Amino acid sequence: MLYALIGSQDLKAFMTDQASLPLHPAARAQHVLSLLAAEIGNKISTNPSVCEAHSHGEALEIANMPVGVVFAESTQDVSTTLTLCHSHRVPVVAFGAGTSVEGHVTPPDGAISLDLSRMTEVLEVNASDLDCRVQAGVTRQALNAFLRDTGLFFPVDPGGEATLGGMCATRASGTAAVRYGTIKENVLGLTVVMANGEIIQTGGRVRKSSTGYDLTALFIGSEGTLGIITEIQLRLHGQPEQLSAAVCQFETLDDAVNTAVEIIQMGIPIARVELLDDVQMQACIRYSSLEEYRPLTTLFFEFAGSPEAVKEQISVTESLARDNNGLAFTWADTADERARLWKARHNAYWAVKAQHPGQRLISTDCIVPISQLTTLISGVKEDILASGLYAAILGHVGDGNFHTLIVTEETEAGRQQALALDRKIVARALSLGGSSSGEHGVGLGKLEFLAAEHGEGALSVMRALKATLDPRNILNPGKLLPIGPVFKG
Repeated sequence: MLYALIGSQDLKAFMTDQASLPLHPAARAQHVLSLLAAEIGNKISTNPSVCEAHSHGEALEIANMPVGVVFAESTQDVSTTLTLCHSHRVPVVAFGAGTSVEGHVTPPDGAISLDLSRMTEVLEVNASDLDCRVQAGVTRQALNAFLRDTGLFFPVDPGGEATLGGMCATRASGTAAVRYGTIKENVLGLTVVMANGEIIQTGGRVRKSSTGYDLTALFIGSEGTLGIITEIQLRLHGQPEQLSAAVCQFETLDDAVNTAVEIIQMGIPIARVELLDDVQMQACIRYSSLEEYRPLTTLFFEFAGSPEAVKEQISVTESLARDNNGLAFTWADTADERARLWKARHNAYWAVKAQHPGQRLISTDCIVPISQLTTLISGVKEDILASGLYAAILGHVGDGNFHTLIVTEETEAGRQQALALDRKIVARALSLGGSSSGEHGVGLGKLEFLAAEHGEGALSVMRALKATLDPRNILNPGKLLPIGPVFKG
């Protein structure tokens, strides 16, 4: 892949320069770590347990140990690290909280893991302009705790303790995206360290601009392959005057999905609408002690706004659910009750895993235009039944995105059986005008679907961007882009 990305560089000159470096990738990385120790002090670890913790993320069980871990505490630490890694051609993989699920943070051989989780400062809050600036290691939960007394909050909620830098890198979404948008719509600007250590600023604090290329959008979702994000300028939102949450259960999956689709098509400004099928709901009842519910396909709702607006949203939503054979609404109006519901939703992965100890759990996602969602989910349910596998369906159905949690034996044959089901699910989504991932990203796990989704022409342009911004291919190599030709014009 390295040579495929060199592009117009002179290969002979590249190899001549390469010959002066240690031949073994791990030796180069160890050399860089020794140089870094003199530059940034005791922010480096080669402890096996630390390296093991940085060898993988969640869900996709592909692990590889880095040679060492650098714990950056500032943009300058990141710049110093990348400058040396660029000079010595050492791969670098940015690491936040390690919650990504498609193998984004798994290092290649001879790599350094660059951990940004110590970069936890909220640098500024501009309450009157509804924006703030944070370091990349700040989590959504920590930011909202900091903002608690300002009347503002940050709404993008992917579930786990993800860092905001990692959320930008993977173009995170989550339960509140149907109302507030994804991370992409809530970032105004970035500080990014390029492959050679140069520091750049993108965007700014204004809500729109007509100047230059939109570099902020370029780096959002680039999975650390074009540069490493160290600071983020974020949009904030006013805390709603009233929040109400409700649960409605359905005898059939189609009735629940149709209800969610009609809510969006009617323009109801709902804050969240989450689907859990009967399999997922049964797991959540056991794991999160939701004994008051039945193991039926279920929608979790959240309504936000003024009391009058919330009342109207609820009235229309109840009517739609009733028309689609929904059972009675169950309400969760207190903060503790709402927190209990959403914690159960966010723990859905662990709920399924707890029911099948010792077995493999593969989490996948895809997304389609909202009008195709019922067709897709109904077809996926048929695929699951035909496969004979235990699999749960859940998702942010308000924006056409859903997940399938596939359980299988901890064997290579079991893995292949789960991947075969995953490929059927993605093929269905692509045939309906969808995408192979609505929020998990590509990493290693979705590489095989990129050509079918984007076409070789678009991929060659993406590779040309990668070759221009990271000509030595040190930034998270092997992720996001399958090997292939580079666009040359």
